[in-house]
Amino acid sequence: MSKILFFIIVTPIIDLYILIKASQNMGFWTTILLIIATGIAGYYLAKSEGKVVISSINRQLSQGNLPSDDLLTGLCIIIGGVFLVVPGIVTDIIGITMIFPGTREFYKNYIKRILQNKIRRGNASLFLKW
Repeated sequence: MSKILFFIIVTPIIDLYILIKASQNMGFWTTILLIIATGIAGYYLAKSEGKVVISSINRQLSQGNLPSDDLLTGLCIIIGGVFLVVPGIVTDIIGITMIFPGTREFYKNYIKRILQNKIRRGNASLFLKW
């Protein structure tokens, strides 16, 4: 939980600093348009994958199986889309790297390790208490 709390506190501070610097370099309206464009793209990516992927992952976890590679790809795209919706440069970079196939493998391997630990502990659901 401390990693998540640290991420929630530090990321907006870093994002705000980078947005101010970007606005100074690119201009206020260009920065605003960039934030809006990534938010719209993230919304559509997350919406297109949606509940089907989450329910399929939960079904496989409840059976004690790791989700298939295709489902983990879908999950990465959903999470990446959510990160793109959140305004900020840092969250946009994380979101984009979760969507592109070359960098997505890092996240998929990380998620696999988390899910293997959940199965080992008997937590057969993707979203549980932190």
